[in-house]
Amino acid sequence: MKTLPRYLASTWGTTAAERRLSFPCDRFLIPFDAAYFRAVPVRAPAPIVFRWLCQLRVAPYSYDWIDNGGHKSRRELIPGLDQLQVGQRVMTIFQLVDFEPNRHLTLRLRVARAKALFGEIACSYVILPREDAWCRLVVKLLVRYPPGYTGAMMRRWLPWGDLFMMRKQLLTLKHLAERQSRDAKKEEKHARDRIVGRDHRI
Repeated sequence: MKTLPRYLASTWGTTAAERRLSFPCDRFLIPFDAAYFRAVPVRAPAPIVFRWLCQLRVAPYSYDWIDNGGHKSRRELIPGLDQLQVGQRVMTIFQLVDFEPNRHLTLRLRVARAKALFGEIACSYVILPREDAWCRLVVKLLVRYPPGYTGAMMRRWLPWGDLFMMRKQLLTLKHLAERQSRDAKKEEKHARDRIVGRDHRI
């Protein structure tokens, strides 16, 4: 049986150029032991992708039966979640430490129990706009492992465990943002068709 290359756990979906970028989270965890990168392409404009990132304030959008108490992460936007302030809780165990609208959310692990297990974590969800109203959603996580046996186990298993959960999260957010973008384009087309039809009747 062919085994997965170990570097996949810390670089999934990203390019070398993306991994060389400066990320906002770089300021929030010094020193650190490891950096993980994850990314997906999203066929939706940055404002739509960012709006779905704001939904992380109330749900993780990963495997809900594991990290959301079995409750399904909402598939529609909740009004007001884009009113961001530093210090807000995100995905229950994180705190918002920095943000730039339509550009990034930066989080830091805040719950003591989670820190005892995983160590210190800071991460940035960064939106890199591209042509034709699509973008790259790139995540960087910095980790400072806890001491002792727990830290030794985390060094081995956290990269893969995080990849398992975050891959699902990013693909879910990608799907939801792309669906909203398609629906918006359809509505724009219908509106144009109605205007054209009205003009023809005149």
